[in-house]
Amino acid sequence: MEGTRFRLYPQPRFLDDFEEPETVYVSSPAGSLSPGPSDERMYTIFPIGKPAPYGISPDPDRSSDALMPPWTGECHEAAQPDAEGHFDYLEPGTPQFEAAHLFGTVRFVMDVWEGYFDRPIPWHSAKHYDRLELTILPSLENAYSGYGFLEMGGDRKHGRYKPFSLNFDVIAHEVGHAIIYSEVGVPDPSGATGEYFGFHESAADLVALISSLHFNSLVDRLLTKTSGNLYRLNSITRMAELSENAQIRIAANDVRLSEFERGWIKEHKLSQPLTGAFFDILVDLFHECLLDYGAISPQMEDLSDQLLATPDYEPVMQALFDEAFAANADAFKMALIDARDILGTYLADTWQRLDRNDLNFVDVARAIEAVDKNHTGGRFHKLIRGNFEMRDIGRVRVGPQLAPLQKDSHANSVRTLRPID
Repeated sequence: MEGTRFRLYPQPRFLDDFEEPETVYVSSPAGSLSPGPSDERMYTIFPIGKPAPYGISPDPDRSSDALMPPWTGECHEAAQPDAEGHFDYLEPGTPQFEAAHLFGTVRFVMDVWEGYFDRPIPWHSAKHYDRLELTILPSLENAYSGYGFLEMGGDRKHGRYKPFSLNFDVIAHEVGHAIIYSEVGVPDPSGATGEYFGFHESAADLVALISSLHFNSLVDRLLTKTSGNLYRLNSITRMAELSENAQIRIAANDVRLSEFERGWIKEHKLSQPLTGAFFDILVDLFHECLLDYGAISPQMEDLSDQLLATPDYEPVMQALFDEAFAANADAFKMALIDARDILGTYLADTWQRLDRNDLNFVDVARAIEAVDKNHTGGRFHKLIRGNFEMRDIGRVRVGPQLAPLQKDSHANSVRTLRPID
């Protein structure tokens, strides 16, 4: 039986080339989803009159200090499946399309990562909640993956309101947090390191990045615009884009862990050396796959390594990539898909090896090296170790937290609330 159709935006619709949603199939068999959309694992609602996001209650008169699901108040009319059980007939601009886009994106991302884990991924709230509530709250200027819920607000800082429920990267990032809380766990307060929270942000970004590469249209546009030179600023290196020129984090960064040797303030910035190392690993895996397909020469690959992070890289390497891509575009696409799936599988296996308490970036580096040895006998050991060392991971230790967590910190937010709290 075929899956269920949804229309999703691979990247925010205010960007060039992404104004129209793309039709995709998710794994849910056609006809298996209920209005909402909903299924046995999650349900979507668009509340009317919800006074505040889930978390600590702002109302001192409430009998409970926490606002937690389920929402029992009024909601916009649920999105209905068509006669064949699909949701791709819904039109953008309606609450029903927004709800379907949120559900479809979560299901799409879970399909990707349950494929890499080769098993279902449980929600970390399964002990108390049978299903995850996917909630849209326009008054929230953020997005959270918490205990029993995933709540989407929107951005008002860059012009008109842009709902995060229509932003694939933001939703996928929050699903990434949910995956990590399930697979790595929530640390004991006394055992939570700054690097744990930096790792969390990095992993969530990587979930979004790898997931976005499962859109054929995005892969095609990426390769056409870059000719396979992934170090050009491009659509997959922009995490959670808010406008053409403003993004929260960039995967292709040059941040080193030594910048935090004296200490750290924001876990988002602390995540960048780890995210950057994994992006560099993705690029190197891509080059190795290109070599396997005969799409580039060993001399070109060596030259790329020699010129990396120098002013000569862009003018010299872009011309070579343009020529090689024009000669064998199909091999470039197959190589990128192979590299995507190698890294996705390695990440899934790595995360299952980590201890949530006292976690640091060296633990992550050594775990993925062990995963590579298990899969290939260590074929990629040199490139993996080299990219972590280039970021000073394993060379320096992160210093202490230098200031109290800010309002925008997720390390001390609704994400970490559990019933025990």
